[in-house]
Amino acid sequence: MIEDLLSNNLKWANRIKQNDPDYFPNLSMQQNPDYLWIGCSDSRVPANEIVGMQPGQVFVHRNVANLVVHTDFNLLSVLQYAVDVLQVEHVIVCGHYGCGGVEAALANQQLGIIDNWLQNIKDIHQRHQEQFSGLSEKEQSNLLCELNVIEQAKNVSQTTIVQQALKRKQKLKIHGWIYSIADGLIKDLKVPV
Repeated sequence: MIEDLLSNNLKWANRIKQNDPDYFPNLSMQQNPDYLWIGCSDSRVPANEIVGMQPGQVFVHRNVANLVVHTDFNLLSVLQYAVDVLQVEHVIVCGHYGCGGVEAALANQQLGIIDNWLQNIKDIHQRHQEQFSGLSEKEQSNLLCELNVIEQAKNVSQTTIVQQALKRKQKLKIHGWIYSIADGLIKDLKVPV
């Protein structure tokens, strides 16, 4: 099966070169995206594809449940590179309905080391407990997915990286989006950050 992936890559690269012989030379010249995408690792949410953009147009960071944790040096390094070096103008935190990480946190399942990571979502659920009363399981999951995006977008805005960029008057906006795998549509949650 790994050989199939390599074969698929060769076919894909050849197809791209046939359609546009300069595609890869142009792509390799520089990276100049306007967007940083912080999304979930879920394989059903391919950042570039769902916004109709080509490679090189979106700088992407993914982790389980699209979390922005202030002690996550991986995420902070990506954010700093995107903001300070690439000078992106938009940071998009995009979650999705049916997120396994969110659902595991909501169900309070014990899964191992990831429980430490998901505690961030459990905390969000606890802070907004009153909003979940009377909702079905799916409605609770959808609400927690949305609240998680809102919280993570706020976390982005509170980083020293973003705060320093705003002090410099750098053009930068933070967005909170939620994606529906069921219909392929993105909803802007209009996060007030």
